Amino acid sequence: MALHSNKNNLQVLFEDNHIIVVNKRAGDIVQGDKTGDTPLSEVVKEYIKDKYNKPGNVYLGVVHRLDRPTTGIVLFAKTSKALPRLNKLFKDKDAKKTYWAIVKNKPEKTTDKLVHWMKRNPKQNKSYAHKNEVPDSKKAILEYQVLQSLNNYHLLEIDLETGRHHQIRSQLSSIGSPIKGDLKYGFDRSNKDGSIHLHARKLEFEHPVKKEKISIIAPLPKDSLWDACV
Repeated sequence: MALHSNKNNLQVLFEDNHIIVVNKRAGDIVQGDKTGDTPLSEVVKEYIKDKYNKPGNVYLGVVHRLDRPTTGIVLFAKTSKALPRLNKLFKDKDAKKTYWAIVKNKPEKTTDKLVHWMKRNPKQNKSYAHKNEVPDSKKAILEYQVLQSLNNYHLLEIDLETGRHHQIRSQLSSIGSPIKGDLKYGFDRSNKDGSIHLHARKLEFEHPVKKEKISIIAPLPKDSLWDACV
């Protein structure tokens, strides 16, 4: 199974008084759920408490989430001043999120904009991409381009315009290009460590307090297929 993050191996990509950005491992869950596993948010709190010898509770706000088998950038707010500003930034789509995905079946077009209507099935914890609007669906938009083709796999770069549940996984599956290891969305077998080859590669946003432009790139997981892409 995938290695989980802890306070000693946490991959911190950026940190100041107001925000902290970490590189999530495939086994990490961002917020607590019914599994009862320690979420990444608690690991980050423990890291901050330990690093700065903070007494009492540590404040940490969860700004956005990544699916458990996905790797890459997760941004947290360290202050109550930063959290609502970051929430607004994401709500207003002022944060630019770029993902990398490895798929087996090359999409028909080298670059394209995908527009679907996503409908979530909570019982299955799965979202379905429809060509036309259906009841209780939400519009989902992404743009992708094929960055390179390996012998059996293809690396896609994805710019996410909306942030729907399982959006990239479902939309790529709907065009016949499920992500490597993503059994739930049509790939033929899972990865040994339970991961999928979807990585939150880059995040660009304005600092909630300093108003400076921040651009962060997350290193790829140690994996022969990812290694072949860079």
